[in-house]
Amino acid sequence: MRKILSLVSLVMLFVGGLNAQAPTEEKTIDPNAPIIHFDETTLDYGTINQGENGVRYFKFSNNGKSPLIITDCKGSCGCTVPSCPKEPVMPGETKEIQVKYDTKKVGPFSKTVTVKSNASNGVIYLKIKGKINASTANDGFPSKSSQEGAPVE
Repeated sequence: MRKILSLVSLVMLFVGGLNAQAPTEEKTIDPNAPIIHFDETTLDYGTINQGENGVRYFKFSNNGKSPLIITDCKGSCGCTVPSCPKEPVMPGETKEIQVKYDTKKVGPFSKTVTVKSNASNGVIYLKIKGKINASTANDGFPSKSSQEGAPVE
């Protein structure tokens, strides 16, 4: 029993010593860094019909003091395709990120676009949501009822 208590005490002292020696990480913020600001971080498509235009835009601006560079822009799945500016966004300038959602799949949806940049506020998560209603069009194919005709003789 004494050996177990000694071992537990030794482990606690070791772990406590590690925590005491862990370096404290202070993040310094550059006062001249770019700051990305979005008018909206969630776009609601509302209810739209299957196959309708799935393109929407997120408007943003650089509220910092140096050029903003978007380094990565990804959708949470293959059905959500963002298109971000490739060129630097100068201080005070406003641009847009285009997001195209594939409206073939019926039902409610909620997807995320991750935007990485050199801005002081780092990674931004944008959200799109909405609902796709089934199309009532028959896409040019004859319906089952129109295939029924006169009997073949």
